[in-house]
Amino acid sequence: MKPIFLIGYMGSGKTTLGRAYASASQMQFIDLDWFIEERFHKTIQEIFAERGEDGFRKIERNMLHEVGEFENVIVAAGGGTPCFFDNLEFMNQAGDTVFLDVNTEILFRRLKIAKAKRPLIMGMNDEELMTFIELALVKRLPYYEQAKYHFDAGQLESYEQINESVTRLKELLGHNKPK
Repeated sequence: MKPIFLIGYMGSGKTTLGRAYASASQMQFIDLDWFIEERFHKTIQEIFAERGEDGFRKIERNMLHEVGEFENVIVAAGGGTPCFFDNLEFMNQAGDTVFLDVNTEILFRRLKIAKAKRPLIMGMNDEELMTFIELALVKRLPYYEQAKYHFDAGQLESYEQINESVTRLKELLGHNKPK
């Protein structure tokens, strides 16, 4: 089976839904950022510091093209991945792209809880965080909306919601059809 690429803003649930979907479908799950960190033995922040954003985005593109050749894999792309180079076009050609659409209030709530683990937003107060999310979405939505599929990922707060979302995503992708 060709790859499935989950795209969307940070906090949209790419890793949560991707892991659960992969487990339920006997697929491999790859978080693109983690894949890069493993390959380079450095954190994303260290790569950014050493090579700048341009250097990181070139690495990200190369790693995306590598995992895009894999079979039976679901890939959680970084929030910015679709917005650079030909990445979105590549993902749409190599497999199925799914935009995990989540409203700003839910993104805010999820990111507020996870701020300590996300250096980009770590020191922000509530107002700064909401403004940051809103401005970033204005720039990124035109890319995200080019995905083959749109999926409401607002319900990923409990095991039941995650399992229901996996079922809905399988239906959306046509993976529940009898063989």
